Amino acid sequence: MKKNRNLKVAIVMGSQSDFKTMKLSAKILKTMGVKFETKIISAHRTPKRMYEFAENASKNNIGVIIAGAGGSAHLPGMISAITSIPVLGVPIESKKLKGLDSLLSIAQMPKGIPVGTLAIGDDGAINAALLAAAIISNNNPIVKKKLNNWRLSQTRSVKKNPR
Repeated sequence: MKKNRNLKVAIVMGSQSDFKTMKLSAKILKTMGVKFETKIISAHRTPKRMYEFAENASKNNIGVIIAGAGGSAHLPGMISAITSIPVLGVPIESKKLKGLDSLLSIAQMPKGIPVGTLAIGDDGAINAALLAAAIISNNNPIVKKKLNNWRLSQTRSVKKNPR
């Protein structure tokens, strides 16, 4: 099997308001040198757009999909039902239930339709990008080196003794 070093990440979200959280994924991917695209795709309001995106993701050189969704949070699971590309779900914090509804909707997928589920909100968006970079790094040594350097920098930032 030929390794594709040019795979990109798709960051998709259910609405414009989700971009506040999902732009953190983009920031991390930029740092890692991972190519990405961002799109608004609603499972409920733009189902044809969602279906076409998921069905064509592989043809469009997408290696990982990060899907942010709030409320009933069907977007990550619906995309996963259509494509075999890894889907990472980011529950968006909501006013009513603080994102717990989204977390449960994404995490409780039926067997056979996996979605890697991250933390609610900003931490989840950041970790989704780091996980996506790790997946992409399996085929891209440049990304692997940047990811390892990022982790080393994080480790070095922790003091040994309190002051």
